[in-house]
Amino acid sequence: MTEGVDPYAFLQSASGRLDGMDAASLDRLLDDVEYLYEVMDPELQPLAEQVMERIRARLEALRRP
Repeated sequence: MTEGVDPYAFLQSASGRLDGMDAASLDRLLDDVEYLYEVMDPELQPLAEQVMERIRARLEALRRP
């Protein structure tokens, strides 16, 4: 796990701001969560997976014509 990063707090913050973000910001957030997923403890990865699914769904909704 990366030093100084609280995965619970980061994921909670990410989840709380999805609706107000544009596609570019969501893309950056998805990159951040995907990185965090790779370095976090395996027992926390399901939480990150849920957040990544929500981000992808939000991106899809924004990109639909």
